[in-house]
Amino acid sequence: MMRVFVLLFNARTENEGIHTISVGDRNLVLMFEEEDDATRYALLLEAQDFPTPAVESLNQEEVENFCQGAGYDCYLIPQNFVPQNDFERLLLAPPEKNLDQVDWSADAKPAPQAEEESDMSNADLDRIRRQLEGLL
Repeated sequence: MMRVFVLLFNARTENEGIHTISVGDRNLVLMFEEEDDATRYALLLEAQDFPTPAVESLNQEEVENFCQGAGYDCYLIPQNFVPQNDFERLLLAPPEKNLDQVDWSADAKPAPQAEEESDMSNADLDRIRRQLEGLL
């Protein structure tokens, strides 16, 4: 069984939530193969005034089962990930809003979506994208 790294808000509390990004009308959970990549992404979120997420190691199958039960998609960010298309480049830019999911049980229902607007300009986002692509 493979271990992956995900980002959790309020880890190990009653209000624990997993980090997702919105892609169209879907919510996507990023699973990082490398802890360093997850940590870098967490720091970028923090730089955009998101609450600081914890990087947690979980069983990939557990995360996939949770996502299936909650109606989410999941995407594995492999080691040495290099974006090959616009969708993959989107994955490297922290999102403008987040969705908290507090129940990690298999029969979880999605929580109401909480929106947070980003104060960052497109130039700032482009700069961060370039930095991330440079890291990978």
